[in-house]
Amino acid sequence: MTAGATARIRVVLADDHGVVRLGLRTLLSAAPDVEVVGEASDGHEVLVLCERLAPDIVVMDLSMSGMDGVTATRELARRRGPAGTTPRVLVLTMHDEEEYLIPLLEAGASGYVVKDAASTELLDALRAVAAGRVYVRPSAAHVLAAGWTRRAQQDATRARYESLSERERAVFILIAQGYTPSQIGERLHISAKTADTYRRRINDKLGFSERADYVRHALELGLLTSSGETPPAVR
Repeated sequence: MTAGATARIRVVLADDHGVVRLGLRTLLSAAPDVEVVGEASDGHEVLVLCERLAPDIVVMDLSMSGMDGVTATRELARRRGPAGTTPRVLVLTMHDEEEYLIPLLEAGASGYVVKDAASTELLDALRAVAAGRVYVRPSAAHVLAAGWTRRAQQDATRARYESLSERERAVFILIAQGYTPSQIGERLHISAKTADTYRRRINDKLGFSERADYVRHALELGLLTSSGETPPAVR
């Protein structure tokens, strides 16, 4: 490298379609500050290449056979040391942001580009991520806003649930499952009157007024499946 030259962004391309990788390589080859140093067809290959080549960024597809892009992203984030010794992940996918953006950012991704926009946005996204920023296209701002608001509401709901005593939580779940005070009393070896007292305490603490409140909150917290059953982990 000549004196004063800018370091190139070293990139690994991860996609299980060779023609897509070829197109991306061709697109990036025109950029003087980007170098494609490797290609992977699944998440396992990504991890191996990152160990061997130490790229700056992985351009990661989501839907790959073997280890998918979400799992590989999470694993790379887990391996990242305090000095950022593993590459950042820029997700490049056919899926719009509504379903995947927030979970992927939480999994450790640093950016998200939809494949339809790759020709106009990929280079800008790579440069932003290489500079330590998070890249999301402006039109996805509403997804971020809605997602963070929803997560904040879920956190608040969980905090309120965790303020309940152990016995109140047991009653909470049984009410959500549709049990009456008498049935709850039988299951918990308490009287129906005591079960109803717990119900009223829960209502006061959480601001509930009907069983639908219990069902909605239990579903939000993952304490109840859509079929009305309690997941095994919380039985």
